[in-house]
Formats: sequence, structure tokens, C-alpha cells
Amino acid sequence: MSQSDAGGEGASIAPLCASFNQDCTSLAVGTSSGYKLFSLASVDRLEEIYRCTDTPDVYIVERLFSSSLVVVVSLSTPRRMNVYHFKKGTEICNYSYSNTILTVRLNRQRLIVCLEESIYIHNIKDLKLLKTIQDIPPNRTGLCALSINHSNSYLAYPGNATIGEIVIYDANNLHNVSVIPAHDGPLAALTFNFTATKLASASEKGTVIRVFSTPEGQKLYEFRRGMKRPQEESPTWSGYMGKMFMAATNYLPAQVSDIMNQDRAFATVRLNFSGQKCICMLTIIQKLPRLLVAASDGFLYIYNLDPHDGGECVLVKKHRLHNEDDSCNTDKSDLAPSISPTYAATVAKSSPVPSASTASGYSEEGGALRGEIIPEHEFAAGPLHLDDETEFPPIYSCRGSQSEKTKKL
Repeated sequence: MSQSDAGGEGASIAPLCASFNQDCTSLAVGTSSGYKLFSLASVDRLEEIYRCTDTPDVYIVERLFSSSLVVVVSLSTPRRMNVYHFKKGTEICNYSYSNTILTVRLNRQRLIVCLEESIYIHNIKDLKLLKTIQDIPPNRTGLCALSINHSNSYLAYPGNATIGEIVIYDANNLHNVSVIPAHDGPLAALTFNFTATKLASASEKGTVIRVFSTPEGQKLYEFRRGMKRPQEESPTWSGYMGKMFMAATNYLPAQVSDIMNQDRAFATVRLNFSGQKCICMLTIIQKLPRLLVAASDGFLYIYNLDPHDGGECVLVKKHRLHNEDDSCNTDKSDLAPSISPTYAATVAKSSPVPSASTASGYSEEGGALRGEIIPEHEFAAGPLHLDDETEFPPIYSCRGSQSEKTKKL
């Protein structure tokens, strides 16, 4: 969900955004009064593990796995990204960009910030800017995907504004890998599997989902809405669907792939609402597969998925994502990021320089020149101990100007 998905007319209590962390152990929710983090360890109880009320109108909030690192963007300052260590209640740093921030993506190696016509790649270990991908085709929704597997850190984003072309970029080694001609129309959705060996995509038309190998881009599977059953296939619809899902087991998360590897019908979920924006996640909670649906009506819906018989999924729990004291007097559903009248300084702006020619790697407005890497990229040494608060994330004093912050980082 985004800031424009907060609900219909008259909605006074609704989230502005919601996101699951990378392994679906927690849910982050942005509201008009701040943001919250919930644990997803139990079906019956939705535990609120943190609440911040210092930042209003949060429309992006992303947590790095189960660590204490949280990235927040507010409608009041839509060009600024704030990075917090929420357990210590401290700000690690903040960065300003040349335009409205549309999307933030994280894994254990990289932090990706997507604007409409540029993408910024940061090292997650020290939050230094490594690369700016400029002049990408207009990407008004900030559509992009970052693989969870940090050993490769593949980034996928639209390579064309009018057709469904996907660019695969190696965010670890900072270079293009491949371009996939995926759909005839503009892209609407992108996601990697857990091991980053496959990428699923859908277009705005919404009739087909295609799955490609990564990084090569070979088409592996195609799932079409309303596709007729071929005569040579199984004589039953359930048998046909069962074979389709068996073929897709390598794409789905390892936790649930075994469920699909059956010659039988899979499952159907009938939502108890309509006209609401939502995000979904298929995961394992308390040793059973569940479908989680966080909706813009302010609720989290949990459905049971029968691993043996499939069929109709049953709604087993409905959790409220807001309290009555979260209400506000203004309907936030129509809020949009404001446009500053001046060209904001971009991230990693150095101290004043006379010209771009005398400041290697920086443009006159600040930020990286096209194709440049700033600074020389570094990789995190070994796996991060995300639960060790003394090791990650590093804490910097970032209260000064942008140039001062860059020097300290």
C-alpha cells in the first residue's frame, strides 16, 4: 500500500502504508501519527513491538529482517529518507534526494532508493552511496524489486515506460546483467523468489504472470487468468491446476514449495472486502502455511491454507492495525507527496565545489554523476549479526548539514 491507498472517503483511521519484512516475521505500518512494528509469530495475537509517534504521515516504512534498522519517509518531507535504530531510539542518518522518494528496498548488503527517474544504491553496512542509476524510463509508481539473497543482490526495475521490459542489475558488483522482454504492456508487479534464481512479473493488463530465470532471463512458466484447459492435459480442472503448481514449486518460497508439489487443486482465497488496496504474503506461522493480507481498511487478515487438500482457504483471524487513539481529524487518503519549489540537494553532496570538472564523481547539484561510483564500493565482511546491537547498525552523529553527514559517513 502507498499513501494514496489509505481508504475511501471519510476514512479517518487507516494506514498510509504497510510492508512485510524480508522473511515475513514482522509487519510495519505507517499512519498519520507515525509508524508501528508488529510481530507475526502468532495467529491469535498480533503483538505490537514498537510504536513511534514522532514522525507524522509516514508513507514508507521498511524494516531490515528482524534487526533494529528501520527506514522511514514522511509525506511532510517526501524527498528525505530517515534511517533509525528503533530499539535505541536514535537516528542513524538521513539523506535528501532530488525528487520524491517512491520506494525503498533492503537486504543484508544493499539499500535501494527509487525515484521516478533515478535509483540510488547504498551499502547497508555503512549507508554510503555506491551508485546512482540516472535517466531511467519514467517509473511513476517506483516499481522495483531487490532480491533477499544478499550473495547476489539482484535489482529489477522497468526498462521501458510503455512495454514490459525488465532490467536486471547486479547491485553488489554495480553493473547491468540482462534485459528481459517480459510483457507487451507496462509492468505492474515484480518479485524475486527467496534464492533469487527466479523472477515473477505481471503487466498492467493483469491477465498473465510470467516467471523467468535470473539473471539470464529465460522464460520458465506462464500463468494465465482464465486460460482454457488443453485437451491433452488432465481431464479435470483440479488436475490441470495441480500440474501448473507442481511446475512452479521452484519459484515459490522454500517453506511452501512442498505444498505445491502435489497433483491436486491448490487453493482459493475469497476476501471479505472489496475496493481496498492490500498487500499479501504467503508464509509459515506456528508450523502451518498462512496467507496474510494487510488491507487499507486497517486490518490484517490471516487465512489458513490446507497443505493436503487445498480448496477454499478459511479466514481464521482478523487483527486491527490501529487503536482508537490513532484517529485523526484529517482524511489522509488523498495525500500525495508535496513538490518542493526548489531543486533539493541530492544524496552524498560534498562540500561546495566550483564545477563538476573539478569535483571528480559529483555533479554541480550534488550527487553522483551518471555511471559513477561514489565512493569505491565496499562489501560487508561476512554475514551481519543483525541481532547484535553493538555490531549493527553503526551509530553516527548525523545532525549537521548534508555535507557534514557525508563526511562522517
